[in-house]
Amino acid sequence: RIVIIGGGPGGYEAALVAAQLGAEVTVVDCDGLGGASVLTDCVPSKTLIATAEVMTTFDSSYEELGIIVADDTPHIEQAARVVGVDLGKVNRRVKRLALAQSHDITASVTRAGARVMRGRGRLDGQQAMDGSRKVIVRAADGTEETLVADAVLIATGGHPREIPDARPDGERILNWTQVYDLDELPEELIVVGSGVTGAEFAGAYQALGSRVTLVSSRDRVLPGEDPDAAAVLEDVFRRRGMNVMARSRAESAKRVGDRVEVTLSDGRVILGTHCLMAVGAIPNTAGMGLEEAGVRLKDSGRIWTDKVSRTSAPGVYAAGDVTGIFALASVAAMQGRIAMYHFLGDAVTPLNLKTVSSNVFTDPEIATVGYSQADVDAGKIDARVVKLPLLRNPRAKMQGIRDGFVKIFCRPGTGIVVGGVVVSPRAS
Repeated sequence: RIVIIGGGPGGYEAALVAAQLGAEVTVVDCDGLGGASVLTDCVPSKTLIATAEVMTTFDSSYEELGIIVADDTPHIEQAARVVGVDLGKVNRRVKRLALAQSHDITASVTRAGARVMRGRGRLDGQQAMDGSRKVIVRAADGTEETLVADAVLIATGGHPREIPDARPDGERILNWTQVYDLDELPEELIVVGSGVTGAEFAGAYQALGSRVTLVSSRDRVLPGEDPDAAAVLEDVFRRRGMNVMARSRAESAKRVGDRVEVTLSDGRVILGTHCLMAVGAIPNTAGMGLEEAGVRLKDSGRIWTDKVSRTSAPGVYAAGDVTGIFALASVAAMQGRIAMYHFLGDAVTPLNLKTVSSNVFTDPEIATVGYSQADVDAGKIDARVVKLPLLRNPRAKMQGIRDGFVKIFCRPGTGIVVGGVVVSPRAS
């Protein structure tokens, strides 16, 4: 008997594996299967970005490739965009696709034989004498049901982090789950946070036609990515007209009529029509009885796990963003599968992060795998670095692509590839 709390990639993939291996599976979820990945994060953002990609490709390539656009715009106003976007229509498509994907996942999990319960789950105290655990499920109407499980998987994900003086209102100050409610394109969008989420949305809205200011508290955009890749992207952003403000920390954001004022720590004030807060995520571990049940939490609130997804409490596993291992849907799914393989006695290979590929869906895209430039620079691995710019690549020249490169890290002597970075269209 297995109870899975959370229906994101870590939860629903675990449910499929456990059901296939003959377990009695219950998935407890409060938002709809697919979790944030499907409903508010990966699927919606990449759907929005798909529209932005078409706009960027058209804007940046049509003149060089000899394409003529018939346009009645008077010559003095020639800077007006020939191609526009209906953001309301784009966002309706985004929500429709996310909901359809969630329904497909629910159908797959149910077809595999798992039970899906709508509600919030929490652990109930200590492990029973027979090794089982109790999970209390609270439904939206306040009713509660107690489930008995031989193993519990916590896969509750995270939610957007908020700055106390910049609380989202869902209209002008937004987090990344709220942007899909916009019917009109923001004229002037301030994006606070230059990690993956901030960079992706800043690039997308710039392509869709917004004037974007990207506020980064660090020296460069994408501080966690390959420095050469980040430099290319920042150069592209600036060239396309984005105002990238490095080493600038946002202290507050407030509405002033139909405008937003963002105040920086040095006293400067930035004005825009909308502000998107993309300053990280908080794990969903509060109020779940985890520490009372013996589950060890890190200082960040995330759950400590080993390489087969076990927590410090017997019979309790964890997967996905709630563990803070690697905030990727693919990693969450693998953690969930590994947990079930391990508990149900199937052959299991511990999680190996050096084989995980990750992607940033900016334009150009960034794809990385294995050891990084930082690992090589720090002496963690002895490797040669081979870098080939797209500027010299004939196929890239034919398509009018100038920005990007392929970089490989390989062992000296053998040439065995231990990592790499691709910066280009379709790098993912």
